[in-house]
Amino acid sequence: MDAQAKVVIVGGGIMGVALAYHLAEEGETDVMLIEKGELTSGSTWHAAGQCPSLVSNYNLAKIHDYGNRLYPTLEEKTGQYVSWHASGGIRVARQQADLDWFHYMKGIADNVGFRMEIIDPAKIKEINPFYDIDGVLAGAWTLDDGHADPSGLTNAMARGATDSGVRIVRHNRVLDINLLPSGNWEVTTEQGKVTAEVVVNAAGSFARQVAQMVGADLPIANMEHHYIVTGAIQDFIDRDEEFPVMRDPYASAYIRQEQKSGLIGIYESSGITEAWGPTGLPPWSSDSELFPDDLDRIMPWLERAMHCMPNMMDAGIKRVVNGAIPHSADGPPLLGPVAGIPNFWLCCGSSFGIAQGAGCGKYLAQWMVYGDSEINMTGFDPRRFGTFADRDFMRAKGFQDYGLTYATPLPGEEFDAARECRLSPLYEILKEKGAIHTQTFGWERPKWFASNGQEEDCSYRRNATFVTVGEECAAVRQGVGVIDLTGFAKYDVRGSDAEQFLNRVLANRMPKRDGGIALAHFLSRNGRILGEATVTRISHDHFYLLSAASAELRDLDHLVQQIIIGEQVVIENVTDERGVLALVGPRSRDVLASLTDAPLDNENFRWRTSQEINVAGIPTRALRINYAGELGWELHPAMDDLAPLYNAVAQAGEPHGLVDFGLYALNSLRMEKAYRGWGSELTNEVNMLDADMARFYNSAKPDFIGKSATENKPTGSLKLVYFEVDATDSDVRGGEPIFLGEDCIGVTTSGGYGYTVKKSLGFGYVPHEQAQPGSAFDVGLLDARCPARVLGEPAYDPDNARLLS
Repeated sequence: MDAQAKVVIVGGGIMGVALAYHLAEEGETDVMLIEKGELTSGSTWHAAGQCPSLVSNYNLAKIHDYGNRLYPTLEEKTGQYVSWHASGGIRVARQQADLDWFHYMKGIADNVGFRMEIIDPAKIKEINPFYDIDGVLAGAWTLDDGHADPSGLTNAMARGATDSGVRIVRHNRVLDINLLPSGNWEVTTEQGKVTAEVVVNAAGSFARQVAQMVGADLPIANMEHHYIVTGAIQDFIDRDEEFPVMRDPYASAYIRQEQKSGLIGIYESSGITEAWGPTGLPPWSSDSELFPDDLDRIMPWLERAMHCMPNMMDAGIKRVVNGAIPHSADGPPLLGPVAGIPNFWLCCGSSFGIAQGAGCGKYLAQWMVYGDSEINMTGFDPRRFGTFADRDFMRAKGFQDYGLTYATPLPGEEFDAARECRLSPLYEILKEKGAIHTQTFGWERPKWFASNGQEEDCSYRRNATFVTVGEECAAVRQGVGVIDLTGFAKYDVRGSDAEQFLNRVLANRMPKRDGGIALAHFLSRNGRILGEATVTRISHDHFYLLSAASAELRDLDHLVQQIIIGEQVVIENVTDERGVLALVGPRSRDVLASLTDAPLDNENFRWRTSQEINVAGIPTRALRINYAGELGWELHPAMDDLAPLYNAVAQAGEPHGLVDFGLYALNSLRMEKAYRGWGSELTNEVNMLDADMARFYNSAKPDFIGKSATENKPTGSLKLVYFEVDATDSDVRGGEPIFLGEDCIGVTTSGGYGYTVKKSLGFGYVPHEQAQPGSAFDVGLLDARCPARVLGEPAYDPDNARLLS
């Protein structure tokens, strides 16, 4: 075995092999893949090989689509048989919510490029005459997917990788991984040691043990999953054509033909069992392991599945497969670097490894080789989890994710597993006042405030929250509102080189005066947008940064990694040390003035400035800035002082009609002001010019990360636009198609209803020719194409008169 490699991949399942294959495709062939057994001997070999197109995550749909395009070509490319069955698939709808989701997914299909038709029950019966359509409203027929032999796919990509120079070492367990003083990794194996610049954990069910070798852990739970194969069925013997893979939420199952037999895979929603309990960690001796079947556990769903396909009832069960599949805590795989551990990457945590393996390998390889991927990787970045994602969290979320595999995803739907991990001191206070919370990076954050037993009635259409959220928005625009934004990520950056450091790592110039505030962006060396921060200069050697709650670990990791040896900079994560209240609205000054002696007029406390003031006797860092586009302040006290400060504000606000509002209202308010969002409009797919953010890009500043790439890059093919759309009972969410005539020309990124301006608003990327103000196109919203027009300025207060009042 060679003693050196630039990249060592640990794990020879489909995820690791696909990464090796695509690294080689990108020109990186100094790669060694190490597998403790035979290739596929973990969870890959026993998988059913399903490759669906239908997945509601827009970027994950791109991952699935890539695999479905690559897999049929692998045999010709490598000479390895893969047994690709281009059967397509049909998922059935049994209620209106299912059908609405189909229409939303049709928009994603139009954008991503896979073929999808929404068909009626009669058409389902025509395509699959054996399916019982009683109670079925419609079907989502995807024509470009199917299923394949997992071992064949893996070995085909392994052959392609080795033909390009990748080394694969089988039957060689990794025993330990240590960081050397040089910054390289020493990988100790049964056959010797390997020195590597980069290590990738692609160990599947063993990924947690491999992570623990470097002092980390992963939010992954290994779940037992059954599928059964029936005896031969005469209907299939008599028919040459294979019917599509059927997926049915009623049975929580996939149902397909396996040669001349039937195959049924069950995702039970109760009695779920973790593999290798109670630790969830497989023994190192586990190779090609299956567990004893437990048909009693899955029987209620198995019976439903057989009622859906009655010709399988009397065929008998020929084989039962009960094997382990890893589930991440939120569903999508873990792709990217581990926070705080340089050059240690993850390619694991996929519960649909066969469907996702190729795409995960492709886009992660791009990120590793070039520093960016062509798709938005934010939702897959392992740094979306922090220390709150402990063993109890990962187990509870993994069970939940498994049980919801065939549940129709509904916007705004909240689930109970692993909640209340990180709580603002206001959590119980706001809950008593009707706050309905959502979870972001472990934080419970108020979405909206219900009264009199209101429920959200989650839907892709406007629902019971619509009026209530409108009332919250009206109160903010007309009077004053308060929102708990404690979940914001917060960092203190100190040191004699702090200003120089931040000017190097952020695209905008840092404030020159103490108390100044700037909005600035982290860029990759390719000029792509990695993050967004609000930067307040406290003093000459102290800056206070705020960023998105979901980006806490990612942005901290980026900041720390950019410190040059010898640079006098100290970065401290103070997220848990300070609370945040935003007090906004035309009467916010009146409320705040009754609690402080500090002058709050425009001359003494200007917009985009900060001061340390006492509010109700509580030392508070006050920032005159907000995301709602109104006169207002963000108040940042010590965390222990947040509740007393809130109570004082609430009492002082009573005469002024102060209301509590949540994130739903905040989204509407920011859409009216055309404020871009990180992770939606601002992603690693685009640069500052593509995102129409040139005003926050200081080209006069000396060299900073991403500057030359931005200025030397040709204009992108798409540009961000802000538009109004003639919607009816649904609004832009992101991922919907934008049409010019019959051509899909772009995609929406986010949107919402603007209650003040009474317009449905959205952001999206379109070709430059359609990006001029007044340009018209259509947006696909569920089952309608709605006319839309590009706006040249914010729909509300384009001159910022309200902010400056």
